[in-house]
Amino acid sequence: MTDGVTKTKEYIRPMPTNWWLKRKSYFMFMVRELTCLFVCGYAIFLLMLASRLGDLDAFTALLKDPIVIALQVIALPMVVYHTVTWLNLTPKVLVIWRGENRVNPLLIAAAHYLAWFAVSAVILWIVSMYR
Repeated sequence: MTDGVTKTKEYIRPMPTNWWLKRKSYFMFMVRELTCLFVCGYAIFLLMLASRLGDLDAFTALLKDPIVIALQVIALPMVVYHTVTWLNLTPKVLVIWRGENRVNPLLIAAAHYLAWFAVSAVILWIVSMYR
């Protein structure tokens, strides 16, 4: 006996495995998601590098290793792409209102880019002081 409630099966539309190849925007989204692996890998590399700061020979040997240099050359454009796409998304995620008016999204993105460049300049200045 049923109590008057009929059970219906939820329709789940089949999704092909290559759905992200159908549009350029989908493909670029998947590339961006893939770049997070390079960001994670580079963060692990920086932790390894920091662990060798006490031993200067091991520190410089790690930096001169051809495999490490090749990985950094590959990781740099991936990390830059990840950062640029993230900063381009900030005006869509971070909506700021000033009274009744919405702050211009270009201003929000520009502020984030300016902060990125300022932090990079400070890091470059610190690194150049210790050369």
